[in-house]
Amino acid sequence: MRIKEVFSDGRLKAEYLNPSPINVGSANWKESYANLKIIVELQDVNYPGSTYSLNYLPDRDLLAGEYYQAVEGLTFYVEFSRLN
Repeated sequence: MRIKEVFSDGRLKAEYLNPSPINVGSANWKESYANLKIIVELQDVNYPGSTYSLNYLPDRDLLAGEYYQAVEGLTFYVEFSRLN
């Protein structure tokens, strides 16, 4: 996942590749109890309504949380690290 732009109204411009591009239906951020939370919903073939619910972990500089694979109805723990 790549976050390309952050807007002050809570929207994100994000892209997702696995390895080909998968359409991001919506991407948003919010601050909750001094923590940054990101929600990304995918809207594409084999991914309709699949979502990432991620929290930023500053001590590890990564996003971690859950990926809900809507087609299979399964939830997985995931982590995304920053590429420099």
